[in-house]
Amino acid sequence: MRPRIAIPMPHSSDPEYAERAIPQYELAVALAGGDPVRIPIGANSTEIKKLTDTCNAVLLPGSKADVDPAKFGAEGSPHTAAADTWREQTDFFLLEDAYADRKPVLCICYGLQSLNVFQGGSLIQHIPDFLPQKTRSKVNHEAGKKVKIAHNVEIDGGSALAGIVSQTGNGRRGELQDPLVLPVNSSHHQSANVIGSGLRIVARCPDDEIVEALEGTSKNHFVLAVQWHPERAVEEDEASRNIFRALIDAANER
Repeated sequence: MRPRIAIPMPHSSDPEYAERAIPQYELAVALAGGDPVRIPIGANSTEIKKLTDTCNAVLLPGSKADVDPAKFGAEGSPHTAAADTWREQTDFFLLEDAYADRKPVLCICYGLQSLNVFQGGSLIQHIPDFLPQKTRSKVNHEAGKKVKIAHNVEIDGGSALAGIVSQTGNGRRGELQDPLVLPVNSSHHQSANVIGSGLRIVARCPDDEIVEALEGTSKNHFVLAVQWHPERAVEEDEASRNIFRALIDAANER
């Protein structure tokens, strides 16, 4: 039986955007061997619980919203996008369920930020405002789909993520370098700042040190969050496919 992966709809107040965005994540999950399960935003907790009880893992996708700065005790920046309260509540419900039952978790872009805040961390609300002038224009983290590759990330060679993205087609781990350099797509203007409890930094952008990936520190719970968008490249990039395969493998093991 294929594991069922809970995926919240990306946005509550822009259904056109949500319907346009979610198929990328569903395709990535399906190609990796899982069955994607859409979790409606705005449903009551009882309805969501009925769905999550049938799911083996959680994938938190990107969003056009930003996490409410009040959630990490900050005033909003002029550049901070409107919060999506329903998406935040749904993400936190799914994360509570996943942590309680040790369900594997994969978070992408906004999902990483949501996870970090859920675990008590904070966010850089607008990367250009945070960086010194000399590094501010080195990387366009908001490049999006206009380019396939926005920049490189450097991954800690001893991390689970390094082992995941270096898997070869025959299931063997490729030769690891430390750090391991990976070219990625990028569509974000925020990033993790203070890192939440039970998480650790495993990748940064080498040009400006922006956090690009987090892992859970518990050995018996798969938790992985990447700031880039591997779902956009699963049909041509093995490293991207491996990220989703790792989620499915963890769900199967559980």
